[in-house]
Amino acid sequence: MKAVIQRVKSASVSIGGKKHSEIAEGCLVLLGVAGGDSEDDVKRLCEKTLNLRIFSNPGGKFDFSIRDIKGELLVVSQFTLCADTRKGRRPDFTGAAKPEEAEKLYEDFVGEIKKSGLGVKTGVFGAEMAVELLNDGPVTIILDTREKQHANQ
Repeated sequence: MKAVIQRVKSASVSIGGKKHSEIAEGCLVLLGVAGGDSEDDVKRLCEKTLNLRIFSNPGGKFDFSIRDIKGELLVVSQFTLCADTRKGRRPDFTGAAKPEEAEKLYEDFVGEIKKSGLGVKTGVFGAEMAVELLNDGPVTIILDTREKQHANQ
């Protein structure tokens, strides 16, 4: 499971030209679910997302989490994060979870994030979406639940 987390001043998702959801200060979370991902990955990624210190103190040092600033989150499914681009020029998406499996884990992730009590908005799983954001910093962090597995090999 991968997440691209962008610290934002604001972000929104539109579907078919109509704004579906939007947030103010917080994080845009693009979430990719790979084959073999599990509930443990959901919990680990959720915990990391909520506690990642990417918001600055008055001195400019990353000291605060999304929880600390009581920011909002916009979670958008993005299977393309699971692309394998090692060969050729066309991304290979066979590593992405099957849609029904991915949707369940996406919804589980959103449910876990909502338990934080923070404002959480979403895109629509599987929809063609236009995402707009005002990146703050810019700060963009990539989280991958498989990193630890690869480090141990």
